[in-house]
Amino acid sequence: MVRVRVTVVDVKGYCAAGYKPGDSFIVEDYYIPPGQKVRICLHALNSMLTLLMPFLKGVSARKLGIGPTDNVAYLQCPDPGKPYTDGGTVVFKLERLD
Repeated sequence: MVRVRVTVVDVKGYCAAGYKPGDSFIVEDYYIPPGQKVRICLHALNSMLTLLMPFLKGVSARKLGIGPTDNVAYLQCPDPGKPYTDGGTVVFKLERLD
């Protein structure tokens, strides 16, 4: 089983999902296990999916162009924030745990 911890690193502006720095959740293989007390924003999840799947399969974050090491990656949600929207963007750190 491959596990990736997704952690909120920074919130620029207002996050409608209520994410705060330090919030995190775990992705295991192909799913988000139940029982985690965090809201999963579909916009943020959508921005992660195309790179999260290869990352879960063992592809290096560095080779994917999303991280400084093989097992740590950074992504952000697509909301550009002010002056374009009332929201803001959230930066996520993805860490491969296994």
